[in-house]
Amino acid sequence: MPEQQGSSRLSNLSIKTGNGTYQFKVELALDERSQAQGLMFRRSMPADHGMLFIYAPERLISMWMKNTILSLDMLFVMRDGTIARIFERTEPFSELVLSSGQPVYGVLELNAGSVERWGIKSGDQLLHPLLRAQ
Repeated sequence: MPEQQGSSRLSNLSIKTGNGTYQFKVELALDERSQAQGLMFRRSMPADHGMLFIYAPERLISMWMKNTILSLDMLFVMRDGTIARIFERTEPFSELVLSSGQPVYGVLELNAGSVERWGIKSGDQLLHPLLRAQ
């Protein structure tokens, strides 16, 4: 069962890259309210934490950084956890729309620099119980 952080659920997530597999604790954004709130107004987040947004059914997803203090790396992912698109080091408070470019099932937000630090690339795999091939 996921841990609790405030009113958010924490869950374990792994990212399998060409360099190895890396572990994260993620908050789950599974409903419209938590997805709309996201990481807005947060001043910090531990290096090994993030937020996983799940959208069912798969769809074109657009995100922005309005009211988001932290710079983030955004990973748009397919139903099976494959990373489809990455935006690195997003600009805090920006209203620039960042699009998945194709229908996706989820978005993983990590601290800015995580993609570079762990060598994460499009095609790498997120491993989490909510991301599985059908």
